[in-house]
Amino acid sequence: MTILSGKGKKFVGFILTVLVSCSTPVAPPEPVQPVPTQQQVAWQEMEFYGFLHFNMNTFTNQEWGYGDKSPELFNPTALDARQWAKVAKEAGMKGLIITAKHHDGFCLWPSEYTEYSVKNSVWRDGKGDVLKDLAEACKEYGLKMGVYLSPWDRNHKDYGKPEYITYFRNQLRELLTNYGDIFEVWFDGANGGDGYYGGAKEERRVDKRSYYDWDNTIKIIRELQPNAVIFSDGGPDVRWVGNEHGYAYPTTWSPLLRDEVYGGMPEYSKQYSPGQENGTHWVPAEADVSIRPGWYYHQSEDNKVRSLNELLEIYYKSIGQNSNFLLNFPVDRRGLVHENDVKQLEKLTKQLKLDFAEDLALNKAASATNVRGDAYAASNVNDGNKDTYWATGDGQITASITLDLKDPTEINRFLVQEYIPFGQRVKAFSLEAEVDGNWKTIDNQTTIGYKRIMRFDKVVATKVRLNIIDAKACPVISNISLYNAPVIVDVPVVNRDKSGMVSLNTPEEGVEVYYTLDGDKPTLQSMKYTNAFEVSQPATIKAFAYDPITKRQSELVAKDLDISKKHWKILNASDESVKAIDDNPNSNWTLEKGMGNIQVVLDLGKEETLTGFSYTPTQSRWVSGLITHYRFYTSKDNKKWALASKGEFSNIVNNPLEQQIDFNKSVRGRYIKLVVDKLMDDSNKAVIAEIGITTK
Repeated sequence: MTILSGKGKKFVGFILTVLVSCSTPVAPPEPVQPVPTQQQVAWQEMEFYGFLHFNMNTFTNQEWGYGDKSPELFNPTALDARQWAKVAKEAGMKGLIITAKHHDGFCLWPSEYTEYSVKNSVWRDGKGDVLKDLAEACKEYGLKMGVYLSPWDRNHKDYGKPEYITYFRNQLRELLTNYGDIFEVWFDGANGGDGYYGGAKEERRVDKRSYYDWDNTIKIIRELQPNAVIFSDGGPDVRWVGNEHGYAYPTTWSPLLRDEVYGGMPEYSKQYSPGQENGTHWVPAEADVSIRPGWYYHQSEDNKVRSLNELLEIYYKSIGQNSNFLLNFPVDRRGLVHENDVKQLEKLTKQLKLDFAEDLALNKAASATNVRGDAYAASNVNDGNKDTYWATGDGQITASITLDLKDPTEINRFLVQEYIPFGQRVKAFSLEAEVDGNWKTIDNQTTIGYKRIMRFDKVVATKVRLNIIDAKACPVISNISLYNAPVIVDVPVVNRDKSGMVSLNTPEEGVEVYYTLDGDKPTLQSMKYTNAFEVSQPATIKAFAYDPITKRQSELVAKDLDISKKHWKILNASDESVKAIDDNPNSNWTLEKGMGNIQVVLDLGKEETLTGFSYTPTQSRWVSGLITHYRFYTSKDNKKWALASKGEFSNIVNNPLEQQIDFNKSVRGRYIKLVVDKLMDDSNKAVIAEIGITTK
């Protein structure tokens, strides 16, 4: 028998401890309820996908159709679902959701339960099926497909009656059985109101809580498409973010008090859409927004596609604030995604690739104030594996994790993710950076959830520290990334005010602008913009933006300017009239019709040689007060008037942009007079954004 010394006993004890610890690893954290299903996790990881608004509204120039238009109006001349899918794929989207049936009841597939569908259109002699085309295109391009089916139907004679629910479910079955796998079923919250209703032409209201018997409708989806998530105001799987700007909230919880919510709930946006810390069900947010002001295609919005800066803002406030991003691009009357929309989407894609080109935190040394065990080490947050995570011990709801970048590193983006299969936990956190040996607070925020992206002014940091200030339970962080996004290089916006001062604006500081005033193409040797400058005489400004660091250059922008409006006065009007000559197309002057015709009399300040005039209607989202027919006069003394032009602003109702009219011959004059002969829809008010003249 061997007797162990004291040191020997301690060594054996150490070995036994190691063996026990190896054989009984530390258990993972207990989930904090509610937690997502596998389907919800898969949906969350899609992050970015597209909405396709295309229907009868496309051909009637409406947003909400009444349900009374002939199916024969639906006739896309060059429909190509492959183009839609290609655009989405190249933009980095993971799927497409299409408005299979909107509120007007028109169906994009040949439903056997209604005559109000593509089968009675002239498109492809009634043998077409948009859903089939899209399903095939999505399969070809590796995209998932979703369907929007409006619960409200302004065409169907039985809407509001029990019989309609059977009809609605029959159509749902068609969509879920004939087109392959569906990743999301989208139900709008708009329910009930006036409509055609088979010729009744009346208003019908329903009890939004009970009419649709949603529990049994949902069973159909679970049976036919078990992997699909269901969207509505209150889910049950995915919820509306509560606005159509595409923005989630600085505090966005995935849990929701789901049983308190129903589709079309009036108080939903203010009370429930951000989610609740004490939510009973996991119902994450989806932020939907259109790339244009409207959801459906309108020719009048071809020049109103969102700028790169706007689209980036939406991206960071949706995906960057614990929400998925659903971006709509309306299909036009040809059956294509319009080239202006494609152009802006390409800009967004290119910029996002630059913003997230290199993860500067990847595999950098990581340390934490508290670690649950070796399997939950701090290094798990930046190992490139989404399924590993750093976790603290039970009850440890405050902790810090530090990434050592070793060398001074420029950063301006911080990305952090919780491991959501264990629930959403973090209630408050802060971000710090070590700059020149001193710790600097970058930001203080609240929730994280699936993903949080913070933007901040560039700092040169050697270390970065995430502090968990408060949490529902021990924090579980799966990913931390750092990036140094370059500045946005987009076309400068050329503005001139009434005094003639011209500014060339870019989204961010650090971008240079070069320009010419003689119409020549600018180069890096041209004039460099520093401050606003005066342009009082006719000129053609051409300009581009340039980033001296990355050497990126924007496309060229060109704008023709005539004489400035510095000395112009409207003689027969109120103080508001200056809005019609302030060189700002986003301000409006409204004139009411009296006993005679509406007219505007304007003093140019001095006599000019006039070759034409321009009229810009309101550029507001909702078009009104458009002048369709006019007379234009000139005078040297405000007494004797000569008719310079009369006629119609052709197609202004469909395309309310600046209208440029050239005179048959030039005329000298100091005073001008615009007489309104006819307004759109015989309105009694004219809305004028700008009046201008041409002298060259």
